[in-house]
Amino acid sequence: QVQLVESGGGLVQAGGSLRLSCAASGFTLDYYTMGWFRQAPGKDREFVTALTWDGHTFDADSAVGRFTISRDNAKNTIYLQMNSLKPEDTAVYYCAAGLRSTLVEPTAGNEYTYWGQGTQVTVSS
Repeated sequence: QVQLVESGGGLVQAGGSLRLSCAASGFTLDYYTMGWFRQAPGKDREFVTALTWDGHTFDADSAVGRFTISRDNAKNTIYLQMNSLKPEDTAVYYCAAGLRSTLVEPTAGNEYTYWGQGTQVTVSS
């Protein structure tokens, strides 16, 4: 059974840090581009960052210099290190996986095949 399970969300004060994890099961991350997306209340889902199967990263402007995506293929897990958090980062964060042979645009959510259930991140001012 293919599954992505996020963890690590929570409540943090502005300026603080969180590290989200996304553990994959039922498939091997080696052949997938992995992405993080988020959705704030009343807003559309938006791209945050992605790491391609061959090591290229893509970042939304809001993530540049603050968020870092990484992967541990041995653990079949990806991470999102978030620093200098702002209240506007408050959202449900989702990880997603897209097969390298079919995913062309890492920033496009509709190109990803598997999604996690999401983890809530709340940043207080």
